[in-house]
Amino acid sequence: MFFENIKLSFKDFAGNKLRTFLSVLGIVIGVASIITITTLGQSASVSIKNQVATMGLETINIFTRGNDSESRRIFTPELANKIKENVEGVKDAIPVNRSSMRLQRGRDTYQANVTAVSASFTNVFDYETENGKFITDEDDLRRKSVVVLGAEAAIKLFPDGDAVGKYIRIYRKQAKSFRVIGVMKTKTAVMGMDFDTSVYVPRRTYDQRLQHITRVRNYVIGTKKGGDVLSISNKIEDYLLKLTGDEESYKVVSPATIANIYTGITNTLNLFLTGIAAISLIVGGIGIMNIMLVSVAERTKEIGIRKALGATPKVIRGQFLVEAVVLTLFGGLIGIAFGVGMSYIITLFLKWLFAPKFSAFLLAVLFSSAVGIFFGLYPAVQASKLQPVEALMYE
Repeated sequence: MFFENIKLSFKDFAGNKLRTFLSVLGIVIGVASIITITTLGQSASVSIKNQVATMGLETINIFTRGNDSESRRIFTPELANKIKENVEGVKDAIPVNRSSMRLQRGRDTYQANVTAVSASFTNVFDYETENGKFITDEDDLRRKSVVVLGAEAAIKLFPDGDAVGKYIRIYRKQAKSFRVIGVMKTKTAVMGMDFDTSVYVPRRTYDQRLQHITRVRNYVIGTKKGGDVLSISNKIEDYLLKLTGDEESYKVVSPATIANIYTGITNTLNLFLTGIAAISLIVGGIGIMNIMLVSVAERTKEIGIRKALGATPKVIRGQFLVEAVVLTLFGGLIGIAFGVGMSYIITLFLKWLFAPKFSAFLLAVLFSSAVGIFFGLYPAVQASKLQPVEALMYE
């Protein structure tokens, strides 16, 4: 009987194409909106995480503030080792200082961030050399006048591409000569650190030859693989608070924290917009109910004949209920197709990773069915209550 009702439903739809189209239009729009919004929300979340992952999700930055004697006493290069020894989950801790200085090679000049780092800097950021090598521990201990160029800095100073082994001058009050020992591969900026426009010198060399380090302005923390970065960030904050007694003197930030914030905002917005789209689906359900009531009125004689031939109210009710559910399911499937198509085009335009949320497809189908049952029940009950004699006399 169930399949017979489905067959009768499609027969009725085929005989009333315009009415069927108008019936499912609201459902199609509602479901398409839900699928588009959830897919775009998921795609945005995945794209944000992938983009942040290129920054180094396993890194944490500590930015220090203040220049008083207490800050200078606490935020020293030695603090990096203390953090590594006292905070569980920390793999590397590197003091980093940088300052904008003028670089010159022959007639070519370039304004760059000269960054004081140690050998493990590249390990923390997964930063690779294109040519030559990076700074070593020996370079730092012996305070060698060597420099490694970021990708853009190398192009500006050495357009011919042959930089390794050559010399450049770094101006800080007066010119200091440095030998280029390496050129880095291009890398996306992280937490305000533009790798490509920076040049790197040993920390002790920076302190001795370029600018005396009174306070370390930035510590870069590398966490152990698989560690909970947010938990480690909290532990670092607790350790620094005990050490300084002033939470305003530092700021602990990680790409993972930023990713979570963006994802939270995206999810909240996604939920809000999905709620609005769900309202349009309910409006579509009301449209289904109205159309089904019109259908009941148009088919009053048919109902009377079926009842006269022995059809029970349950059978009549089932027939119209199945029609309503089939209508909403049909509209739901079309809506899913439209929603996927629209979201795919939008993600291509925005250059996001297309990441459909398949649970949303199932939810759309179930919600469409629920709408069909809820809004189809009243017309079905009205049809089942018709008396055979009155129905046959209906004009």
